[in-house]
Amino acid sequence: MSKQIFISHEGLKKLEAELEHLKTVKRKEVAQAIQKARAFGDLSENSEYDEAKNEQAEIEGKIAQLEEMLKNAIVLDDKDLGTDKVSIGNKVLVHCIDTGEEVEYRIVSTTEADPLDFAISDESPLGKALLGQKIGDSISVETPVGVKKYTIVGISK
Repeated sequence: MSKQIFISHEGLKKLEAELEHLKTVKRKEVAQAIQKARAFGDLSENSEYDEAKNEQAEIEGKIAQLEEMLKNAIVLDDKDLGTDKVSIGNKVLVHCIDTGEEVEYRIVSTTEADPLDFAISDESPLGKALLGQKIGDSISVETPVGVKKYTIVGISK
């Protein structure tokens, strides 16, 4: 049984678009590459053919992975999202006690994580520590540069 993933409407659309692209565009491209490589003759010593077959396997694996994710996706609805405690889909404003900085993170599933856009996974050390916390709570998180301490300043949708 596969793990359920929580995903936003935007994240769902992205996954569906990627799946559609792989099925309609990439499959055709790889099929053409295989056909072209076959024309070169002896398949036992044909590196173009081997590369095309490997790419085909990667694409089919990615398609299967995306289909499985979509089958197990639970789309988050902002209407159901509370702001009393941190959950997936919330934006969380934290104050770093060590540096004095305030940063707003969005808690998302691993499929939507983008640290450069401050979208952190619910499975990341900081994401895990924030889940279930309330405004005013303090947390400590083990990072590669040591333990960092944060206070939750705000929770929003």
